[in-house]
Amino acid sequence: MAEKLEMMSSNIIQENIDYIASKFPNALKEVIENGKTVKKIDFDILKQELSTILIDDRQERYQMTWPDKKKSILLANSRINATLRPIKEKSVDFDNTKNLYIEGDNLDVLKLLRETYLGKVKMIYIDPPYNTGNDFVYEDDFSQSADTYLMNSGQYDEQGNRMILNTDSNGRFHTDWLNMMYPRLKIAKDLLADDGVIFMSIDDNEYANLKKITDEIFGEKNFITSMPRKTVEHIRVLADYEIQNLKDYVLVYCKDKNNVVFKKKIIGQKEYDFADKNGAYMLKPFQNSGQAGTRAARPNLYYPIYYNMKTQDFSLESNGESIEILPKKMMNQDGRWLWSREKFMKDKHLLCYHNNSIFRKEYFNEGEDQNNYQAEKNWLDNYQNRLGALSLRKLGLNGMFDYSKPVELINFFIDLINSIDYIVLDFFSGSSTTAQAVMEKNIEDGGKRRFIMVQLPESIDINSQAAKVGYKDICDIGQERIRRAGKKIKEEAGVLGQSLDIGFRVLKLDSSNMNDVYYNPNSITQDLLETTVDNIKVDRTPLDLLFQVMLELGIELSAKIEEKELNGKTYFVVNENDIVACFDNGIDDDLTKELAKIKPIYAVFKDSSFTTDSANINCEQIFKSISPSTTIKVI
Repeated sequence: MAEKLEMMSSNIIQENIDYIASKFPNALKEVIENGKTVKKIDFDILKQELSTILIDDRQERYQMTWPDKKKSILLANSRINATLRPIKEKSVDFDNTKNLYIEGDNLDVLKLLRETYLGKVKMIYIDPPYNTGNDFVYEDDFSQSADTYLMNSGQYDEQGNRMILNTDSNGRFHTDWLNMMYPRLKIAKDLLADDGVIFMSIDDNEYANLKKITDEIFGEKNFITSMPRKTVEHIRVLADYEIQNLKDYVLVYCKDKNNVVFKKKIIGQKEYDFADKNGAYMLKPFQNSGQAGTRAARPNLYYPIYYNMKTQDFSLESNGESIEILPKKMMNQDGRWLWSREKFMKDKHLLCYHNNSIFRKEYFNEGEDQNNYQAEKNWLDNYQNRLGALSLRKLGLNGMFDYSKPVELINFFIDLINSIDYIVLDFFSGSSTTAQAVMEKNIEDGGKRRFIMVQLPESIDINSQAAKVGYKDICDIGQERIRRAGKKIKEEAGVLGQSLDIGFRVLKLDSSNMNDVYYNPNSITQDLLETTVDNIKVDRTPLDLLFQVMLELGIELSAKIEEKELNGKTYFVVNENDIVACFDNGIDDDLTKELAKIKPIYAVFKDSSFTTDSANINCEQIFKSISPSTTIKVI
């Protein structure tokens, strides 16, 4: 029989249990819960496996903690019965675009994306609420039991919001903010590629807390830098004790520092001003000029070198006709050379005496990059807030969004990534500055970057300028910005812009496409069973079902989707042969044979598509004959 899909977010807890069990089988135990055998980890045994002595949980140790921290960790791992439904009418170039715009609570969305985009995101930028006392935070309900939470996840108020105003008079002011950020950052780390980087805007209100929890989640060793950003030229000071605060920060972390290589800035071309019989060359210093360029740091690299003016030979010994050369002082201390004595003797023919100093010869190599590079500075003084407002004004969206980050700032971060083909994720996307930045950078260097924007559809104040012109929520503004920015970029680029992807698929977080009977078939009584026609909700379309299937099978949500018809039945082909799916009833052998000829990795049907057991068996046999490597799944 075909295997049934779970139609839920990935079970990260079970995956972790299985991994630990594979390494420490003695720590695995089985218990009976609700009549079922459940695998669990015996933590006492696990501790013993990891230490020669028993570890006392009560011992004091340095840690960052707050009320509900443990629950926020569990929240990151809990499963949800939810899905992402496509909204074609809001999308731009739905069939061809590789970009995504997702409406919904970013915690639930990140959970749904985890299976598909695990380790695939190269860059994340977020601009979360600064927690100034005047902004909103997500209200994640920790008072519910795990089961209740799973049932209620994704449910919002009548305006579609799950956010609360976090005032500074709130007794849980910092706690609520930390509870919001921790599980989201925990999942974000899972999505990052091994060489991925996350950039996080923040100001003084929560800088310290964000730094501490990110140190914990990503590891202190993976902290890259903190970039101060000049926000304004000046501000009004209201009290005598105040000093103008003209900055916020961007915290930068990576998944694994050993794998990250930032792109350096070109500062000019190499110049080869000298030549000998071996060709053109430039002079490079032979003395170490870095912070550790002292004798004290590397005593063995401090030694005299002797140079014969007549023969132009270098030596470690004086012959009476040579001059002695020692490293120059560094920071009022003896300096040092770059090479050891052994390397000096081996490669001294590559040295040159010039202007009373020793230099290394670097010869011209036709196959080498002839640009000079330097690392970017971390002081961001050219990306003030006014530029964000200016970008919106140029698009005719002046006054529609407060505190939008400058496109130039995001472009700066994108330009640091040493690639032009990767996924950029922003799960506090706001006005979609990040999406515009991605499109601008792609037209600049011919890149193939794709964006994923995630934003809760927060309602707009009915008295605001945005509401007066017809926008209902923040997602409306963000999507309109992408439309206008994409059109403007493409028009200004002319011929070069013809292939630019300015589209985006709009997906909306919603409850699962499946009725409760799908997840709890044993809870349905006989009388209810007789009235239950289908385990799929009546308002859901075949395309809705397909996207939930793609989520579970780990197929990217931007994958090419072809909708086809045969003998009155509609079926979908995803990524040419990743998935073939048909959710119609009454599937016959002729259709099954045509689908099998595609030789998909997965073939997916409704359980009710087969009217009889024999029809189900026929399907399996046909695929086994024509495409034996295909895995058949049912919902």
